[in-house]
Amino acid sequence: MAATRLPVSLIARTAGSALAALSTLEAARAADMPLAPDVPVFEKLDGKLWIVTLTGNLQATPRSPGSDEYTALGYPGVGIREAGTPQRFSTPDDGVSFSVYDSERFRLGPTARYVPGRYFADDRRHLFGLRDAAFAVEPGVFVEYYPVAWLRARGELRHGIFGHHGFVGSVGLDLIQPLDRFQFSIGPRFNFGDEAFARRYFGVTPIEALANDRISAFTPGSYATVGGLTALTYTFSEQWATTGYVGYNRIVGSTADSPLVRRGFGSPNQYVFGAKVDYSFTMPALF
Repeated sequence: MAATRLPVSLIARTAGSALAALSTLEAARAADMPLAPDVPVFEKLDGKLWIVTLTGNLQATPRSPGSDEYTALGYPGVGIREAGTPQRFSTPDDGVSFSVYDSERFRLGPTARYVPGRYFADDRRHLFGLRDAAFAVEPGVFVEYYPVAWLRARGELRHGIFGHHGFVGSVGLDLIQPLDRFQFSIGPRFNFGDEAFARRYFGVTPIEALANDRISAFTPGSYATVGGLTALTYTFSEQWATTGYVGYNRIVGSTADSPLVRRGFGSPNQYVFGAKVDYSFTMPALF
């Protein structure tokens, strides 16, 4: 029996009608179905971040101003800066500071230092009859100026509380030389104090001289030292860095004639040796 061959035009019309019907059916089903929920889009909002640097500092320093005996002194530190800003240069002999104004060339803010005291129990033989000169805290202000990126000038003016009530200050200049992961700095230092500071730590009253019987009475007019400090920092990573440093100051002026800086009681040559470790991390800014 011979197969019946349908015309091609008929097949095309039939297929087209079927496809149209199928499309109509799918459209009807889609109209009855709920719309798919929109895919959520989250925008990343970068909040303000701080970089907090915690510092542990350990140094060998004169037991008290003018002493020829040394003691270990450890103290912490903290620094805060906004993420994305470079870390400011500092030296281990800077006072504990906080910037209230910070630009490319200038920094200004409060600062504070600790001054160890002199006590009879430290040296009963030589300090017999002398009054104790208690430790002091020296709050004040600092200013920094960068004439060029590799040179920093810093000055501090402070006032003592508790141990002494005089005005003291320091002026320093630092040459800064970075080299890969290392940073080397070196520069001169000048420290000064008024008569109230000098008399507290270097003066000897007639009664004290009589009781001690080894030194003469002395009234200094002021206090001054000249010297310098050098430091070398190595940065391990964004989180860790360490610094070693050596400093020297020579007591000059009228204070250098004090019997308390002579051999057996003290020395005009004041050294400091130390190391510090820095650890940095980020946190959301608190304000």
